[in-house]
Amino acid sequence: MEHMQTDNIGAPFALMPKRPSVPTKVSPATWAGLAISLFAMVVIRQVFVFFVPEITFASAVLKEALIWMSALALIVIIRRGEHLPMRSIGLGTARWWKSMLWGFLLAVVSAVVVGALAYATSYGHGPGSAAFEKLPLWLITAIVFRAGVVEELFYRGYAIERLRMIGLDRFWSVVIPVVIFSLGHWSGGAANILIAFVAALILTGFYLWRRDLVANMIGHGLVDFFANVVPALFS
Repeated sequence: MEHMQTDNIGAPFALMPKRPSVPTKVSPATWAGLAISLFAMVVIRQVFVFFVPEITFASAVLKEALIWMSALALIVIIRRGEHLPMRSIGLGTARWWKSMLWGFLLAVVSAVVVGALAYATSYGHGPGSAAFEKLPLWLITAIVFRAGVVEELFYRGYAIERLRMIGLDRFWSVVIPVVIFSLGHWSGGAANILIAFVAALILTGFYLWRRDLVANMIGHGLVDFFANVVPALFS
């Protein structure tokens, strides 16, 4: 299989040239990976919204399984299709304790900004929130964990790096994942899209700065945990 140009793999995003040279041939595996990272979750969510408008235990478990399978498929593409290391998407670029510290800091910043925005827009929850809150707490916790891990894997680590690699400039390699990620929260209404957009900007800015996807996953997961799990523990 033809491989892509990988001269900048593992280098900090900020140090990559402003206008990278376009690879002579982009691996089909990378196109498949971009399709999964940008659209898999959107398609899965839309299918379930259409066929199962109100969340049930069975539908939630099935949806989570499909999302995790998509993430596994993307990892297989990276390792077997592209033959690239996980560092190419920002994993393993920092010591674990640094990732934890930066993740906590990212969570605090994100929680303050997103919380203030939610208060300003009087945002509660989307139409399916009542049904979601009826799910077992362990499943809600698992969903929160998945959101932190998979959404960062898809929209920050893989999408940004590979859009850059195929020749898009820095602006579009950032804007495309941010917009798709934000619009993917349409079921929660305009306020939810706005909140997701601001959160995506913070998470993306941090990733471009540190290129530490583990810290991104920790920060994202903690914000969702305190927003969805902690209130249930004290209700």
